[in-house]
Amino acid sequence: MAGQDTGERVAALLDELARTGDPRARAAADELVRTLVEFYGEGLARVVRLLGNAPPGADPVAVLVADELVADLLILHDLHPEDTLTRVGRALDKVRPYLGSHAGDVEVLGLDDGSAEGQVLRLRLRGSCDGCPSSAQTVRWTIEEAVARTAPEIARIDVEGATEAPAAGPALLQILPGPPEDAPGHRPPGSASPASPGLAPPGPAHWHTVGPEGLPGPEHALGSARVDGALLLFVRLPGGLYAYLDRCADCGSRLDDADLSGDLLRCADCGTEYDVRHAGSGAQGHLEPLPLLAEDDGSVRIALPERQAAAS
Repeated sequence: MAGQDTGERVAALLDELARTGDPRARAAADELVRTLVEFYGEGLARVVRLLGNAPPGADPVAVLVADELVADLLILHDLHPEDTLTRVGRALDKVRPYLGSHAGDVEVLGLDDGSAEGQVLRLRLRGSCDGCPSSAQTVRWTIEEAVARTAPEIARIDVEGATEAPAAGPALLQILPGPPEDAPGHRPPGSASPASPGLAPPGPAHWHTVGPEGLPGPEHALGSARVDGALLLFVRLPGGLYAYLDRCADCGSRLDDADLSGDLLRCADCGTEYDVRHAGSGAQGHLEPLPLLAEDDGSVRIALPERQAAAS
């Protein structure tokens, strides 16, 4: 069907809906058409721009799949050159260094196509996540985000967790398209909030981008930033970047002026030490780690609850 014929068909359907349907349904249909046109228009613009700027001899398909939006369009129409498990493997390879900081790793058990809701990815977590619930949550959300961005066709992720948890806790962990009940910052109505000096009760978690200018540059360096109202601490060590809420678990002070010696971060006010590479574990408490995914352009994506810092 030619483009003009398609446009005329869409216009005819909208006119028919206007004559026979509810005005709100017509408005929703108009918005749907505009959104789809913008989505595909941006995709086509990127295709033209990517191919036009590609170096001589570059594989055009490789150039296109490197762009997330174009890759999503190719997946949507079953045109992506890599199958689902191959893309899942690439996503997990990206997050494995981060999982290692939580004393864990992840193994792919398989992909089930028989579910009524769609494809279900089965994973197994290995390691203890240092026995810290917040560490286990950040691992879970990091995996979810990484997989969702490379294999959006997956409807659900089931994870067999090897993390330390109360005996009454479930043996199977599910990662869903929406925020799970135990997502960082998500609390059922009426439940108590953990003590967190200077922070209001948390809400649902959201991912944010922090550019290279907001991150510490050299190795063995600290950097602080305020993102969506929360004070964050970034620590750059050889081979990795780590993110925590900027708050000492022992005395509640900020850590942006802490002493960094090797992998240990020492609070300037109370002297408590935290192991940066191992999810911020310390003798007097545990820093709150944040899910972090590195981007190719030097920026990072980081997940934060909807909460505002009450103290600077």
